[in-house]
Amino acid sequence: MIGSGRIALVSKNLKGGIKMNKTELVEAIAKETGLSKKDSEKAVKAFIDVVSKTLKKKDKVQLVGFGTFETTKRAARTGKNPQTGDTIKIPASIAPKFKAGKALKDLVNKK
Repeated sequence: MIGSGRIALVSKNLKGGIKMNKTELVEAIAKETGLSKKDSEKAVKAFIDVVSKTLKKKDKVQLVGFGTFETTKRAARTGKNPQTGDTIKIPASIAPKFKAGKALKDLVNKK
């Protein structure tokens, strides 16, 4: 199971939706695990660092049931400057990508 549903530290964003920022995530992890906020913050930072370093090497991080963090190549393309309408060249790039796993999708869709 992905989560117990006991995480209740949320706030509303400007569009009326629910979001959780890093501080709220650290507090929720501390509450869920019984760890101190300082240790929870270290764990969150370590997770972010490990995933970032792995993606920088073009590798992927797969958490079965939760999802996969990976990179994807974006081809060079042309676009328009919205202020001037001029055509601009957008260079090729590599972008991070997250693909949700089946268990997470089912949880979100309440299956």
